[in-house]
Amino acid sequence: MAITVPIVAVLLIALSGSKPNLREGWTIAAAVTMFIITASMIPAVLGGKVISFNLVEPLPGLLLGFRVDALGISFALTASFLWIITSFYAIGYVRSLGEKNQTRFFAFFALTLAATMGVAFSANLFTAFVFYEIITFATFPLVAHKQTDEAFGGARKYLTYLMGTSVAFFLLAIVMTWQVTGSLDFSAGGIFGDVKESTSSTLLIIIFILYIAGVAKAALMPFHSWLPSAMVAPTPVSALLHAVAVVKTGVFVIIKVVIHVFGVNLLSELGMGTFLVVLASVTMILASITALRQDNLKARLAYSTIGQLSYVVLGVALLTAAGITGSIMHIVIHAFGKITLFFAAGAIYVAAHKTKVSELNGIGRQMPITMGAFTIGSFSMIGVPPFAGFLSKWFIASGSVQADMLIIIAVLAASTIINACYFLPIVYSAFFKEPDVHAGEEVKDATPFMTVPIMITAAGVLILFLWPSLFYDLATLTVKEVTGGV
Repeated sequence: MAITVPIVAVLLIALSGSKPNLREGWTIAAAVTMFIITASMIPAVLGGKVISFNLVEPLPGLLLGFRVDALGISFALTASFLWIITSFYAIGYVRSLGEKNQTRFFAFFALTLAATMGVAFSANLFTAFVFYEIITFATFPLVAHKQTDEAFGGARKYLTYLMGTSVAFFLLAIVMTWQVTGSLDFSAGGIFGDVKESTSSTLLIIIFILYIAGVAKAALMPFHSWLPSAMVAPTPVSALLHAVAVVKTGVFVIIKVVIHVFGVNLLSELGMGTFLVVLASVTMILASITALRQDNLKARLAYSTIGQLSYVVLGVALLTAAGITGSIMHIVIHAFGKITLFFAAGAIYVAAHKTKVSELNGIGRQMPITMGAFTIGSFSMIGVPPFAGFLSKWFIASGSVQADMLIIIAVLAASTIINACYFLPIVYSAFFKEPDVHAGEEVKDATPFMTVPIMITAAGVLILFLWPSLFYDLATLTVKEVTGGV
């Protein structure tokens, strides 16, 4: 039902193109309904139950099936809630700018969320791959929405990277997994758990590397440059890419590969956890340094996302209870912080038509709600208490101690310092420098359709620090399942 509701909404939105209020009413109704259905499953999951449903078996032993567990519902709950907020924001954005093709925009938005829920609730690699690919096709028209040469160029690069890597590497890894194990069903001990003694370590390492290379949505270097290029899309799409769907699907799949395909014990024996730690650390630092040099605000946020995604990968790669906990929680925490930052960037563009960091002098005085929320999101990205980003970084740092990899604390510290270096100057300029005012120009906070969502997501950053228990409990259930309660 959670997956079907947004699919039905796609049809209703398409049929209501001539009636904008009805069209957007379907969008909101679908988002709220999907969230309620998802939330209704939380008590069962917290009680230790697993909800499963097999839809179809296209080939013998190859199921399109769904499984609701603690990890999946944590991701799905985040995505479904933020779709509600993003829908209101998107209405204010496209109407304020008079965007063309709004019906197509909202229809593919709904299809993307349906596919995201499909990945979150996938019971096996086949189901995850199918919905992973649907996300790519559903978001392509959103990236190309403006239909300019720049938009089409960014969309082609987006499609080339994501489709190219998934077909060349991800699909190949799935086929090899099927050949070696005879199964694609996610397992607490890993799909390879029963065959690791009879399978070559070299072959297992090759398959693991294929998985990591094939999930380009996680934006690990060197398969990351599609992400800044995709910033030609409207800001609600950028928020969707960075906080709700695309990149979160990427890191979610990597978590699944680590804990449910290979398992923490096998990866530890193969030494692949260390490989992934190094890859994530390098991506984290290089992306953060690159963000420092970006004057375009959305480009700076894009490279920030690449670095922040690596926290998720780094946490699970440590193969420790605290590290995995921090990784799962960072999916949620980063979602609220980063969507706040992109919402703010979009509001600035709508209200002041400014896109560059160097143009933001004094804008905090003109748009106090927007830049106040931006400040909250920035502090969470940096990892300053009492903002939620501190919590996930704390768990990842604790995980590095458990793994006896103290050098990772130095990497986290370096990344935090660089994050501060590219966020704090924006906050300082916005509130403490004189506004760049031009004759006849009046700048103020955007429509309530945009400012209210910004305030809600910013509040979420604070709430997740003060009351993180739901997502912490879900993360703990996942850790107990895959580590045997250690």
